[in-house]
Amino acid sequence: MNAENMDSKIILSAADLEQHFIEKDNSKNVTLMSEAPELCQSEPCMLGVDEAGRGPVLGPMVYGICYCPISKSELLKDLGCADSKSLTEEKREVIFEKLCNEKATIGWIIEAISPNIICNSMLRRQKHSLNQVAQDSTVALITKAKDCGINISEVYVDTVGMPDKYQQKLSQIFPDLNITVAKKADAIYPVVSAASICAKVSRDRALKVWKFQEGLEATSNDFGSGYPNDPVTKVFLTKNIDPVFGFPQLVRFSWSTAAKILEEHSVPVEWYLFKVYSLFIYFRKEEVEEEENASKTPSISSYFKFTNKRQKTKHNFFTVRNLTVTETL
Repeated sequence: MNAENMDSKIILSAADLEQHFIEKDNSKNVTLMSEAPELCQSEPCMLGVDEAGRGPVLGPMVYGICYCPISKSELLKDLGCADSKSLTEEKREVIFEKLCNEKATIGWIIEAISPNIICNSMLRRQKHSLNQVAQDSTVALITKAKDCGINISEVYVDTVGMPDKYQQKLSQIFPDLNITVAKKADAIYPVVSAASICAKVSRDRALKVWKFQEGLEATSNDFGSGYPNDPVTKVFLTKNIDPVFGFPQLVRFSWSTAAKILEEHSVPVEWYLFKVYSLFIYFRKEEVEEEENASKTPSISSYFKFTNKRQKTKHNFFTVRNLTVTETL
């Protein structure tokens, strides 16, 4: 996603997160951010990048950045910033609230990438891997921070793929920045730890208030952690599959766990492409002949003006999943 296409909302506290996730369409990506501190626009800043929810079969993947002046880097340690996976949920919430309260020195931005967008990207004809989705989000978030006037000098990124290649790619996109890409960066650099906390807390809040557009009545306790090896998650997937339409949009149906359940519990479909193509050609030929004849001899209906033509609209199932009809010849 390009940074200029991000519809961003300002978050002033941890409590604001849930309300904004409730108001947004969870079939689309959501971008939330803090206010940009004036100090971060004048002093050189460090910026960290990390994600939450890369592996689960349920829910969004959230990418987050956090930034602060290099001169204030010790503040991140004082706030307790550490790898979010090593912290309890309650501790993450407390630290996130502290980050929000440091309005004069610390800022952050997150992008919640919907399961719908992830799956459509991975399964489209020109496949866009999860790594590419992640890297696109990283670039967009850094660009967003620059567009907000943040004086970025140093960038630290938790790696996606090979660190050297990823660092080279980012350095080519942002030649004016000193970029470091490293494994376990969230455990090494406090600014990356802070980004990890922002991403993790945001994902937890998004799942807590998830709205099922399919009408399903379920809470986060009903679908567990979302990881494929979680027994609660497996039960949720098995119980909440429609034999024709598949899973609710909370599910990343491109994951092998979901694909296996689809094969076992959904109605099989056979596609007779040659027959369908032949029928299309036949009926199209008939339409062309009718159009040619009509151009020679006006029909009776041509003398009447129709003012209320019926507009064709796509079913909501296709609209919310960003599905379109294509013709392949």
